[in-house]
Amino acid sequence: MQVQVEQMVNKLEHLSPNRLAEVADFIDFLQQRDQDQQLRKNYAQASEASFNKVWDNEEDAIYDTL
Repeated sequence: MQVQVEQMVNKLEHLSPNRLAEVADFIDFLQQRDQDQQLRKNYAQASEASFNKVWDNEEDAIYDTL
């Protein structure tokens, strides 16, 4: 991974200040997207037990095979 970081730094050193700002914005976007995905995953896992109580019943068992 260190080699990749060094390669990125070399590329960044040749960019204009405006392009560096764009790169920084894009990195922020990627980090936010990753955080959002992790948050959705955590919410889904946290609510799973509650939904199982509602969904896991004889009345709705026929839908389990769909």
